Amino acid sequence: MSMFEGAVMADAVDAAFADGPAFVPYLAVGDPDYESSLAYVEALERGGADVIELGLPFSEPIAEGPTIQNAVVRALEAGMTPTRFLEFVAEVDVDVPLVCMTYYNLLYQYGDEQGPRPFVEAAAEAGISGFVVPDLPAEEAGPLRAACDEFGLDLVSIVAPTTGEDRLRKLVDVSSGYLYVQARLGVTGASSSVSDQTGASLARLADADLPKAVGFGISSGEQAATVVEAGADGVIVGSALVDIVAEGHERGDPTEAVAERLETKARELKRGALDGYGRRTPAPEGTSD
Repeated sequence: MSMFEGAVMADAVDAAFADGPAFVPYLAVGDPDYESSLAYVEALERGGADVIELGLPFSEPIAEGPTIQNAVVRALEAGMTPTRFLEFVAEVDVDVPLVCMTYYNLLYQYGDEQGPRPFVEAAAEAGISGFVVPDLPAEEAGPLRAACDEFGLDLVSIVAPTTGEDRLRKLVDVSSGYLYVQARLGVTGASSSVSDQTGASLARLADADLPKAVGFGISSGEQAATVVEAGADGVIVGSALVDIVAEGHERGDPTEAVAERLETKARELKRGALDGYGRRTPAPEGTSD
């Protein structure tokens, strides 16, 4: 793939946030098996996904709560590997940007030479538009940032409520595409309420020239609306969707039935984000938001 083609994929991430709030769902690839996972990711696009985060399973997912940890285990037991992941990306039939969420060791160890470049090149060829790497410190992101720049991919950083100002600036400087803003402390997992830290976290990033997508704990359309009303440019939802996959797997439901439930949930979340955008207080006349 040429740098021009990679740049087009990165531009697609920018475009996803250009016309109102973006809905960014997450699923672990290969959960509970390869073919079902294809159907589930495609259902998310039908439900209104603007960007889809695809989890490349890693045996030590330190940022994940029990829901996604269990999804990772199911995917690994079903045979998911980095090579199989890339085959999945090339095969899945969607027209929205795909962002790989994984851990740095998998990227670093891929291919014949150590370092992230071989995997980034292969991911660009398969159709990945960017990366989220939760365990990669901003101070050590240089090689991955360089590889992403070479092949035209985005590098998305996660910003926590406790991130200090100096580190915050470094994360913003190394990032492109969008910023993943944690709605609360801890690990991933669906929640019954939206943290009151969200507004403060967004306010700290007001000067950052990147879209801010809020994740960690969003599980309903109303929560999505609340987050967008508070100023988010997008919502990231993982555990609430992975729960649907897990429940269907445990019951032995047909893939088509689970895919339909995922599509319905996606529509709810996307609609909530749009509703929140409509509830924002208009900027005073003569100013821009």
